[in-house]
Amino acid sequence: MFQQPLDFRDESEALFELIGVLSDDELCRQTQFKLWTINDIITHLHMWNWAADLSLTDESALLEFIGRVNAAIPQIGMRQFETHWIDGLTGRALVSKWREYYTDMAARWVDADPKARLKWAGPDMSVLSSITARLMETWAHGQAVYDLLGIKRVDTARIHNIAVLGVNTFKWTFLNRGWTVPDQVPGVELVAPSGECWRWNESNPDDRVSGSATEFCQVVTQTRNISDTQLKVSGPVAERWMANAQCFAGPPETPPVAGTRAAST
Repeated sequence: MFQQPLDFRDESEALFELIGVLSDDELCRQTQFKLWTINDIITHLHMWNWAADLSLTDESALLEFIGRVNAAIPQIGMRQFETHWIDGLTGRALVSKWREYYTDMAARWVDADPKARLKWAGPDMSVLSSITARLMETWAHGQAVYDLLGIKRVDTARIHNIAVLGVNTFKWTFLNRGWTVPDQVPGVELVAPSGECWRWNESNPDDRVSGSATEFCQVVTQTRNISDTQLKVSGPVAERWMANAQCFAGPPETPPVAGTRAAST
């Protein structure tokens, strides 16, 4: 047994508690994230939870699915593919299906070997990395819903998983853009939701990022522009990293424009 599947389940439950009371009409409201509706976000989370679960339970089915995704994207795009995949399921019925699946999925994953390797759309990943990515995606996409509803999320120690992912993808941010990776990784010092201090790479005094763990996670998941946070960033390497940080897979994405992502009032 390991912790991250339980963290994934609990983060999903936190999002469910937010949206489980919404009506079908309210679930059609558009968020600030690419104008996706709440329905769109839950469809996206559910489909990729299902795909990640296939990587553990049925590798051949996963590879067949990834082949269909790759063939469809140039023709109709990912959003339309996801809409076809969910086959018209929306609203409270969709939310119930998503919840039922992530609950069962977490129970399957908790007894898996966290070091086992799994196939994926990109490079193979460990079980630990895969379920951490699902936690990160749930938390990141959930931010758009909290913003839409004007609710400030109360984070927990679960975001340590996302902070670790953010630090560990420092090199990825540069490589993914075809940039030379700096020799030294910036130091990171974050205040956890509990008030505890989380530190990485303390030996680098020249480039540093410090401040709220929540805001750091918002930046590396691209739910906030660095200038819309109170994070303290010093040194050219740290500044370039935080201006472009991307802890998720896929082609380079541009962080949100300053001032465009905030809670509704």
